[in-house]
Amino acid sequence: AFFEEASKRTWKNAKITAFGMTRRGKLKVEDDPQVQMLLDAKTPVVTIVGKTWPLHVTEVFGVTLEENLAMIADTVAYLKSHGREVLYDAEHFFDSFKEDPDYSLKTVKAASDAGADLIVLCETNGGALPEFVGEVTAKVVAHLGRPVGIHTHNDGGVGVANALAAVRAGANQVQGTINGYGERVGNCNLITIMPTLQLKMGIDLGLDLTRLRELSSFVAEMANVQPEIRAPYVGVAAFTHKGGLHVHAVQKLARSYEHIDPALVGNERIITISDMSGQSNVLVRAEAMGFKFAKGAPEVQTILAEVKRLESEGYEFEAAEASFELLIRKQLKQHTPSFQLLEYHVSHRHRAGNETCEATVKLLINGEKVYTVDEGDGPVNALDNALRKALSPAYPAVAKMRLEDYKVRIIDSGSGTAAKTRVLVVSSNGERTWGTVGVSTNIIDASWEALVDAIEYFLVKKA
Repeated sequence: AFFEEASKRTWKNAKITAFGMTRRGKLKVEDDPQVQMLLDAKTPVVTIVGKTWPLHVTEVFGVTLEENLAMIADTVAYLKSHGREVLYDAEHFFDSFKEDPDYSLKTVKAASDAGADLIVLCETNGGALPEFVGEVTAKVVAHLGRPVGIHTHNDGGVGVANALAAVRAGANQVQGTINGYGERVGNCNLITIMPTLQLKMGIDLGLDLTRLRELSSFVAEMANVQPEIRAPYVGVAAFTHKGGLHVHAVQKLARSYEHIDPALVGNERIITISDMSGQSNVLVRAEAMGFKFAKGAPEVQTILAEVKRLESEGYEFEAAEASFELLIRKQLKQHTPSFQLLEYHVSHRHRAGNETCEATVKLLINGEKVYTVDEGDGPVNALDNALRKALSPAYPAVAKMRLEDYKVRIIDSGSGTAAKTRVLVVSSNGERTWGTVGVSTNIIDASWEALVDAIEYFLVKKA
């Protein structure tokens, strides 16, 4: 069904390939149903995988080494006779080359002589190292007198490095996957390979890399996989600077701590705030929020001192930019709370298999005491519902807010049940998201603090 649908479409940059195997042993290629299915797919390209390693040929396929060479040549020639572009994937090539380089070269020569458009060397087990991959690739290129392709896995953590070594040795095609998704540890990561080839090795791929991060995120979303924040080039942390020394240098000369301009791959520079921060961090983050300070201004020192004090108590502001902005506003005396907490209470009841969480809040809003009660799926949800219910008459816009994520981290687990808890809340109004943080030995208090910051920030931005 996939190939039938693909055949109806016009492809701008891609070539669809059907993937299969060489003919089976002791069977004529035209009589092999699997080979016929490859032709029935009606793709412009067919990729076939064949055995290289004598161990697999005799023990897995159960055929002679000579028959295996015939299987490779027959299949390639047959597909070529039907007008297909043919890629031959030499499975386990590098493992085989260690044990029997002569036979390994015979297998790829058989495919090449039969007319294969490209011979692809497969590092199937993912255990080879770049020096060996480069050395072997160069020998194959010399033996065949033509470029080859490279297919690597990441079991040794060097899938990308192995592919780059092969390119330097004469490979002109790299097989891989977006974000490196694949069997076991994964495949060569094309998201890392593409900018490295184009930006670092000067090989013009004709690619618009400014959408690279967007592509990586799109595929992660479609695969329902959490994006890797430390992914090279495209991760959220790839151009994030935390230490004050780093930030100070980046402000003066970006390339002092950045290997490329993040905009080239669709990423951006992020300056975080933490107990490692210096004045430069505060200035950069504050200016991004619309505040203007002169370097050395007493306000910056005051804000920095408050950040360090709160961080020593367990707060973190890297993912809580809304709490950080409120901190600045409070230090500058530019924030008037929208409401004041007088009292709250949360209860949990369990009756005949039914659980109920109920929260009551008593607030002072515009000089008037407001008392509300609401229920929820848990104590935090109940508290959130009661708080919104109390605020809605005075601030109807809070109905547009929603809690998108809620994370809890035990800070000092060695303290047992008396340990401090850090709560991070991510909120949204449907157009943008923001993070807030709360810390307390009481998880409900920490949650309340993060919820209040989320609402206060929202109301500040609405004003």
